[in-house]
Amino acid sequence: MADTVTQQTFLKHPRSFFIGGKWVEPATSRTFDVYDSVSEEVFLTVSEGLQPDMERAVAAARQAFDTGPWPRMSPQERASYLVKIAEGWEQRADTLADSWTMEAGVVRTIASSASMAVAGAFRQYASFANSFGWEDPRTGMMGNPALLVYEPVGVVVAIIPWNASSTLLTYKVAPALLAGCPVILKASPEAPIAPYLLAEIAEEVGLPPGVLNVVTADREASELLVRDPRVDKVSFTGSTAAGQLIGSICGSRVARCTLELGGKSPAVVLSDYDVGLVAKVLGRCAPIMTGQVCASLTRVIIDRARHDDMVEALAAEFKAIKIGNPFDPEVQMGPLAMKRQLERVSHYIDVGQREGAKLAAGGARPAHLPKGYFIEPTLFGQVDNRSTIAQEEIFGPVLCVIPADNDDHAVELANDTVYGLNASVFTNDVDRAYTVGRRIRAGTVGHNAFRTDFTIAFGGFKQSGIGREGGVNGLLPYLESKTMVFDGAPPSGASKS
Repeated sequence: MADTVTQQTFLKHPRSFFIGGKWVEPATSRTFDVYDSVSEEVFLTVSEGLQPDMERAVAAARQAFDTGPWPRMSPQERASYLVKIAEGWEQRADTLADSWTMEAGVVRTIASSASMAVAGAFRQYASFANSFGWEDPRTGMMGNPALLVYEPVGVVVAIIPWNASSTLLTYKVAPALLAGCPVILKASPEAPIAPYLLAEIAEEVGLPPGVLNVVTADREASELLVRDPRVDKVSFTGSTAAGQLIGSICGSRVARCTLELGGKSPAVVLSDYDVGLVAKVLGRCAPIMTGQVCASLTRVIIDRARHDDMVEALAAEFKAIKIGNPFDPEVQMGPLAMKRQLERVSHYIDVGQREGAKLAAGGARPAHLPKGYFIEPTLFGQVDNRSTIAQEEIFGPVLCVIPADNDDHAVELANDTVYGLNASVFTNDVDRAYTVGRRIRAGTVGHNAFRTDFTIAFGGFKQSGIGREGGVNGLLPYLESKTMVFDGAPPSGASKS
């Protein structure tokens, strides 16, 4: 079993930072312990970055942008490195999957498929070197020949959370590198392995010094990166509260930022769709990453007449979910990532019961799992959409079933939240799915399933964030557009770069 894996198996340099193309000693001896979510024991210790480490990382990235070769390479030259990075990820797929399972409790079978997807995303961005219009010929208002050109935004700070570090770093680092931006990747203290593995790959493929820098730090030191005037853009994934602070800091100094924040996503079940089918779909989705997914469908909105049937069907599905060691191929849901997350989810379950929602399934630690950060998949019925558990992001396997009077009321309830990240509409009628889906204020709307697609674009409305990640839309935030109007024809071949 992988619960006997030692830290030496995962990382070559757990007590160093990758800055300026080298593994360097931290400024102090302070460290973070990383806990196995099943055994509750420390399985890895990494160094903690403080102010001097942040200074070195920013200086290295700034030098790489101002005087290094990376921003001056062609997109095709940069893409060749992305392909090599993808190959490095493919070689480390098992290591990445094992580490993600231990850090966050993700079922190993899910971690395995996601690990391979990381390499695919780097390859997709490499392909944009030839398909994206880096220099777009235009004609100016006075008839002059012109170009709309795209250039790197500058030094990027990428801050990622602990729940899906490999996936989330990929959709920041890959487009930033293709665009020509040096990156300071700030790893989460609870899940630092994927960023360190990326640093090892960067060293192997010969990425120029300072193009990728990896440090692990807590919030105070991380904020120094956000405030540093030498940083041109911040890309953050995490809580809405942290995103609000980062957005305000960036706004105060007119720095660019992309914010991928929280969600409280609705599954709107229309009257023509079978309750049992909905229950099976959500019964498969709720255990994914133990509900530690910002886009999870956590509010099930259904016509009032079928509310009880929905609760009954979902409760049966939840009670059948096999919970246990995530390395067991028969297990469908592992533990939460850490003790504080277990305490958070348990708190919300208590609040839901106090506020009058009906607990229909789960709500406690599984009796057969006295150790580890385990919680049962939990279902509440008769939930008021204005209640705490219907409005606040729990970040665990807790679903609410909310009764609606009709389709219009269902849409009103779906939109009655500060969030707008994801949604789904369950109906047999595609036209009806389109019509209702266009009325829901969310960055993604799926049909008859939990559907998000980073190959197209991912992000949210309202307090779920600013900007998009994935696909071509995820490349644009790392570019500045420049209009060039000429007194004659542009240089031959200019629009081909």
